[in-house]
Amino acid sequence: MIRSELVQKIADANPHLFQRDVERIVSTIFDQIIEAMARGDRVELRGFGAFSVKKRDGRIGRNPRTGESVRVEEKHVPFFKTGKALRDQLNGG
Repeated sequence: MIRSELVQKIADANPHLFQRDVERIVSTIFDQIIEAMARGDRVELRGFGAFSVKKRDGRIGRNPRTGESVRVEEKHVPFFKTGKALRDQLNGG
């Protein structure tokens, strides 16, 4: 599902809301999740899962085309861990 499909489903389920308001709500939720993760905070949505940021240390990598060694800088990457309810539903529980 893409963002526009999510907005459409929410708008269809809530006919009392204008689509532009639903778009603003969805954007605000995503923006808040992104801002929290940028601060290094963990975002937990009960039953769905938790978003967090993990640090990857710098290392020496290899350019697959040339075989040349390259330095890969340390970086922070998003990480998602599914919640129990989501995991159970996916596994027929």
